Amino acid sequence: MEQSLVIQVTVCVFVVIGVLGRVLYSVWLKPKMLEMQLRRQGLRGNKYRPLADIKDEAASFKEAWSRPMELTHKIIPRVIPYDHQMFKRYGKMAFKWAGTTPKLNIWDLDMMREILQNKSGEILKLRTNPLIRLLVMGVASLEGEVWAHRRKLINPAFHMEKLKGMVPAFRTSCINLVKRWEKLMSSEGSCEVDVWPELQNLTGDVISRTAFGSSFEEGKQIFELQKEQAALVIEAARSVYLPGFRFLPTAKNKRRMFINNEVKRMLTDIIHKKLDSIKMGGSTNDDLLSMLLQSTNLNLATEDKNKKNNEITIDDVIQECKLFYFAGQETTSVLLTWTLILLSMHPTWQQKAREEVLYTLYSSLMQVNIILHEVLRLYPPVVFLIRYVNKEIKLGDITLPAGAEALIPVLQVHHDPEIWGEDAEEFNPERFSEGVSKASKGQNAFFPFGWGPRICIGQTFAMIEAKLALAMILQHFSFELSPSYAHAPYTVVTLQPQYGAHLILHQL
Repeated sequence: MEQSLVIQVTVCVFVVIGVLGRVLYSVWLKPKMLEMQLRRQGLRGNKYRPLADIKDEAASFKEAWSRPMELTHKIIPRVIPYDHQMFKRYGKMAFKWAGTTPKLNIWDLDMMREILQNKSGEILKLRTNPLIRLLVMGVASLEGEVWAHRRKLINPAFHMEKLKGMVPAFRTSCINLVKRWEKLMSSEGSCEVDVWPELQNLTGDVISRTAFGSSFEEGKQIFELQKEQAALVIEAARSVYLPGFRFLPTAKNKRRMFINNEVKRMLTDIIHKKLDSIKMGGSTNDDLLSMLLQSTNLNLATEDKNKKNNEITIDDVIQECKLFYFAGQETTSVLLTWTLILLSMHPTWQQKAREEVLYTLYSSLMQVNIILHEVLRLYPPVVFLIRYVNKEIKLGDITLPAGAEALIPVLQVHHDPEIWGEDAEEFNPERFSEGVSKASKGQNAFFPFGWGPRICIGQTFAMIEAKLALAMILQHFSFELSPSYAHAPYTVVTLQPQYGAHLILHQL
């Protein structure tokens, strides 16, 4: 009996020692080894201190976002204050810590191109926090052959000819927006409007119509739930995720799961209605969902264990629909919002664009096109791209160790005077007059939608929608900044105006 007890105690001691050893390795030894590998190559950065960078970065955000900034486009110190401080302290190539993971700033165009083109598996997209998957998965989160197959299935829905067929839906949503603004006008023909929620509703309406066709009213309900989920998810993404935390019955976790289940239920209903319509001979080319269902070998099973080869399940379609919402709505709404703000700040360019849309065919809107490009340069929807280093990889003169993350600073690159010239932080659409490739001193320095094989599949969709919406707004209204407008760009998934976008609209 005593011998048995001794054995049990001994086993328990070894188990505890093993667990503590693994914790020590993960929390201290491995990060310190990664730090040594980076420093040996002459790379500079913060000393590893568990959770210190996360705490300091949160404090810098709190301070920077506590008040508006002056009315300029020098937005980096406010939008990414911690990274701006690191740049001043260490230079362009520096690393910080996300928990136990080093994040190395890759501010070299050749290295960026190699990372974004990587096909051999060393560089992966990363979502370490499972709660983020509640907002968006789909093709954006897949890797390897599974990603390639899914991308191939979805591509036809975004071909130019298909997108041209969606223009009437775009136009309907824009007409409704113009009519709503016209009703707000005073007897003098002007009114103050916060255009940020208005344009969110516009792009939500557009993606609902183009993704779900006749089911767009149901789609709009999903859009409202996804907006709430985005705020909950970004809060989780800015903290260290502890394994198993998502299963704790906290109030926010309960709400996250409720929204996830409700969205899944509503999308499942819409998908089954579409399938029934297709079986009955209904149209198969009037919306993204119909095209996706037609282009896939759909397996009606809803669990991965029932999937065969590269078949797509209803769960897969649901994830792609959620991605339609996140990417299709968020990107275009922030692009349009910042465009109206910048054209209010630069009325000469607003007038140039208006004259063009009044007297030029939509397909030839050169001024509108270069304005949108310059807005995307100064205020890119996503300020960072992050890739996980799965296997050690050589990039130029440095070697990135497995377990590190490569951080591509889109916003900082877009504002870099060494790349764009001394006027890098000024609004000058003319720089794009000869095309994107000649706008900067280095090629591939402009990537608001990403770059390489994983470039955003919906970028053409977003640009067509933005051009049409901007053209219709310019035809019916002139606009200027309201005295109540506070310039305060900040990030909530995408780059947004913290206090809204209050403009004075004048009916033409």
